Amino acid sequence: MLSTKDPKHKRSLLTMPFTPYHFGPSVFVGLALRRWLDVPVFVLANVIVDIEVLVIAVLGLGRPQHRYAHTLLIGAGLGIIWAVAAYPARPLFERLMQLLRIPYETNFWKMLVSGVLGVWFHVLIDGIYHWDVPMFWPSKAKPLFNIIPHDWIKPICVIFFFAALIPYTFAAKSYPKETKPAENEQKQKSTDAVSNNKRI
Repeated sequence: MLSTKDPKHKRSLLTMPFTPYHFGPSVFVGLALRRWLDVPVFVLANVIVDIEVLVIAVLGLGRPQHRYAHTLLIGAGLGIIWAVAAYPARPLFERLMQLLRIPYETNFWKMLVSGVLGVWFHVLIDGIYHWDVPMFWPSKAKPLFNIIPHDWIKPICVIFFFAALIPYTFAAKSYPKETKPAENEQKQKSTDAVSNNKRI
């Protein structure tokens, strides 16, 4: 599918930033846009894309390491499949967000958009860093490769990881305020139940 014989790009293929580097930017964007994005689905979509790289490595399929899942076209399909698969896991995601004290409201369409955009966000970063990412497949164009100096990518990803503390702090601060009505409603129900028992 792609040629990787050009020694000029050998370094890009051999020093790939593994999936953990995607956590910084994806968590930052997910939290900053949590009103419109399902944070767990968006962040995890950035992880599942690299299953392709893992499978290629384990099966010894050689180069290129980034193939069809790392395209906008097929990546969108992968994002949709991930969102559909994740939909039944909403209670689990809600519990996780409660533990992190982040308000969480979602629906199917929000998860669908988050799945697709999460995959595309991963492909965008890889498309800047790796020469072998066929982002615009079936076109062979790679206009984004190296638009940011190669040595800057990993430090930028790490910076975003720490920068994610900013939207997280705002989200955590809003957690009691956004959950307070529900808590008050539960307390009111308990009070009403006690009052009814006394009357009986």
